[in-house]
Amino acid sequence: MKTNSRLERILESGGFVVTSECGPPRGADGEVVRRKGELLRGVVDGVNVTDNQTSVVRMSSLAACVLLKGMGLEPILQMVCRDRNRIALQSDILGAAALGISNVLCLSGDHQKFGDHPQGKNVYDLDSVQLLGMVCRMRDEGKFLGGDEIKGRPVLFAGAAENPFADPFEIRAARLGKKVKAGCAFIQTQCIYNVDKFVRWMEMVRDRGLHERCAILAGVTPMKSAGMANYMKKNVPGMDVPEELIERMKGTPKEKQAEEGIKICVETIERLKEVPGVRGIHVMAIEWEEKVAEIVKAAGLLPRPEV
Repeated sequence: MKTNSRLERILESGGFVVTSECGPPRGADGEVVRRKGELLRGVVDGVNVTDNQTSVVRMSSLAACVLLKGMGLEPILQMVCRDRNRIALQSDILGAAALGISNVLCLSGDHQKFGDHPQGKNVYDLDSVQLLGMVCRMRDEGKFLGGDEIKGRPVLFAGAAENPFADPFEIRAARLGKKVKAGCAFIQTQCIYNVDKFVRWMEMVRDRGLHERCAILAGVTPMKSAGMANYMKKNVPGMDVPEELIERMKGTPKEKQAEEGIKICVETIERLKEVPGVRGIHVMAIEWEEKVAEIVKAAGLLPRPEV
């Protein structure tokens, strides 16, 4: 079933997609979302709106998506399994579709122990693969998970995330295969610093033909400092930051490290564009949205297509 998704139209036309992210604020000020959205206008094809990322309470993803939609941007609703059971998830899926949201990204969600309410109880009634399957069943079959018919099915372009670097590395492509089988149409990867290892993962993806059934959007994150690079290497699970990249950042004067981080990000995008099967780039400039336009332009990805 075709959706109203701009992402789907670009991918179907053979285009190369660019997406980014918008983290909602820790408050009810919608202007924060609008300011971030304005920085991304005309620069990307879709804007992920995170769902209480790192288990920290923020404005709801759905509300922030509606604000961006009202600006004429293309939001991608993130939904995590941590906080809601299948009843609440299906309810939000219906609500998102009714409000004109065309894209959903299905995620498990970080454990609450990492956030600001570690005493909170998680749900995890479904995992991300089951959530994907539920979204696609609601859309394609017009049925709730319980089997009842939906009167007014939600037409959503469904995607998920994948980490090519987590252990054991050998099963990562097979894990992606489960999501593709569940109906995943696009994948946004963990941020890529070790391009050589990502290339090996893509070889396994192509061996299974998954790149023909699911659009792979390669994730990148510009580093602001050598300290950030070192922190990501040592403290972020599933992150693979080569030592030579950290040394390159350390060897750059502190006042120029942010500039060097952007340069590295652009170089990475240039390499990723040449990897067979990569259909787009996902720029995760964490609380640095003002740099996305600079990165996308320097990588030769402007102007964005009109579809």
